[in-house]
Amino acid sequence: MIKQSYILILLLWANLGLAQKDSIALPIDSSSVLTERQITEDLGKKYTGEDFDYDVKTGESANLLSRFVRWFLNAISSTFGFDISPKTLLILEYIIYALMGVLVIYLLVRMFVNERFSAIFTKKARSIIDLDLSEQHIESIDLDSLMEEALKNGDYRLAVRYQFLKILKLLSQKNIIDWHFEKTNVDYEREIAQTQLQLEFKKASYLYENIWYGEQPIDASGYAKTDLRFKAVENSIPR
Repeated sequence: MIKQSYILILLLWANLGLAQKDSIALPIDSSSVLTERQITEDLGKKYTGEDFDYDVKTGESANLLSRFVRWFLNAISSTFGFDISPKTLLILEYIIYALMGVLVIYLLVRMFVNERFSAIFTKKARSIIDLDLSEQHIESIDLDSLMEEALKNGDYRLAVRYQFLKILKLLSQKNIIDWHFEKTNVDYEREIAQTQLQLEFKKASYLYENIWYGEQPIDASGYAKTDLRFKAVENSIPR
């Protein structure tokens, strides 16, 4: 038993010696010198500007409008000699976007309101467009009934329209003019040979165009005055 213990101790001692021979001792490098770097107080000033502002999009990452706005603001900054910080630049950019949005909304609302406003005054006028003069001769239209209906509805502009067409109808029936739906009032004026009738027609034509095509509002009293002018033309037409 003692002999076996002695042999075991010898084996352990031998292995310990081999382990010491196999281990590699690392040399100590005493030639390298470690230098301690000092952080200067103006370090933050060296890393300022857009190149170090990672919240600002530049180059291809910014859209065309964004680049134009930044170019415009930078141009103002350079012209007047003051610096605009990236944060202020971003705020100004948002303000410009907001103003542009308000402008777009204003234009859309104005266009919509004007369309609705125009529709109110031209709603009755569209009914005369349905009266396709290109498909029927003016002499075949019962303008007196249409004019009476317009007056009953209080649509004096439309009544003026029918009344002027009635003048053209009378002139056509008397062969004073050669009516055609593509002709203008100036054409008809030139066809009228009688001087007094031509003068009365010119006045009535001017009044009609201002009221109808100019969408000039007209009430009952205004229509009464217009009616007198049109009646003067009718009375000048030879019977």
